[in-house]
Amino acid sequence: MLKQQLSALTSALLLSLTGAMAHAAVSEADAAKLGKSLTPVGAEQAASGDIPAWTGGIQKPPAGYKEGGKLVDPFADEKPLFVITAANYKQYGDKLSDGQKAMFEKYPDSYRMPVYPSHRTAAYPDKIYQVTKANATKTEMVDGGNGLKNYELGTPFPIPQNGLEAIWNHIVRYRGGSVERVVGQVTPLANGDYTLVRFGEEFTFREDLTDYKPGQDDNVLFYFKQDVLSPARLAGNVLLVHETLDQVKEPRKAWIYNAGSRKVRRAPTIAYDSPGTASDGMRTSDNFDLYNGAPDRYDWKLVGKQEMYIPYNSYKLESGDLKYDEIVKAGHINQDLARYELHRVWKIEATLKEGMRHIYAKRTFYLDEDTWQAGVIDHYDGRGLLWRVAEGHEVSYYEANVPWTGLEVLYDLTSGRYLALGLDNEEPGTYKFGIERSSNDYTTSALRRSGKR
Repeated sequence: MLKQQLSALTSALLLSLTGAMAHAAVSEADAAKLGKSLTPVGAEQAASGDIPAWTGGIQKPPAGYKEGGKLVDPFADEKPLFVITAANYKQYGDKLSDGQKAMFEKYPDSYRMPVYPSHRTAAYPDKIYQVTKANATKTEMVDGGNGLKNYELGTPFPIPQNGLEAIWNHIVRYRGGSVERVVGQVTPLANGDYTLVRFGEEFTFREDLTDYKPGQDDNVLFYFKQDVLSPARLAGNVLLVHETLDQVKEPRKAWIYNAGSRKVRRAPTIAYDSPGTASDGMRTSDNFDLYNGAPDRYDWKLVGKQEMYIPYNSYKLESGDLKYDEIVKAGHINQDLARYELHRVWKIEATLKEGMRHIYAKRTFYLDEDTWQAGVIDHYDGRGLLWRVAEGHEVSYYEANVPWTGLEVLYDLTSGRYLALGLDNEEPGTYKFGIERSSNDYTTSALRRSGKR
């Protein structure tokens, strides 16, 4: 009898927890803070110490910017306030991640963090602010937290109640609706030698398809295509992804066109810890965009908010005057070109669930409060040891009001190698927003037509 009572009590508790997770919208009173004490996407609007107040961000390109050209650095004349090095990093330890501290220990002679004045440059289109406020009172997670309902655009949980809501804000954050880019990826050896892999990539979010109809592919978040442009041994291979929201209910759909066989095949393993494209084993599929995909393999804990030095307004790294050899160095990128600022971040701990498999047993996320974009992520192996450190060097693509990473890096503390993705300094122009695509552009037939060596 006692066993039956305990079982019933356990079931009731699980149901209540599931219900609490599924029904997580906030009150009208809390939502009313958005655009007042909180920014339209949920950050604290007020200044705090060296962190200024948010006053709308960069809403138009600075002087000298030409449409379709390289980004102009609005802070080009600024000098670092100070530089954090292996000799002084412990002074700033409360504003650094464990991974950043480990980088100073591993590369004491070369790793450095130039710290500049903080600028809250994040700005989104008005439509994103409007739908985000509506999301606050209506968007919910489906049972188990593996998907969203009553959601189309914007930040789903601008006032997060738990870690899973916060990570959803990163996963689905606005990235311009539709965009096309050519970027390079490198995985340097420990001595700095590397081969550049160039990708032609495009994203189109469901609502931005030219033939979109409400209800069409209602579990799809966006469509993604990645064409390997070089080197010659990889050129012509193309990846097509239909990124689903609830990937437990309906796993991510992916296909690969192989230029050698001229065949399209289904790729069921482009997820979780399967190897990233042409990454030499230096990143997992869910390391792309620092983190992506289904969150179901982890338990998510919202630790709280703190001040931290994160890569921000990294326009110097985006300069068209730089060659890749000036950026890519042994052990880490050229940190003299990096820019760090003090910002408030949400700290989230992801711990692998019992019975689940992933090469990362734990991840610690630091999400920028103004964009919900991951600035830093520390990755731990199955022994609980710090293994990899990810940094997203953020810029605002002000021509489209899209804050996003320009360059993302993933440092391997064990091998002394790293991966850098997003290099476009030697490419003409930068990201192209507002491209027009229809659903027919993301079919397997279109994939077959686009593949060529």
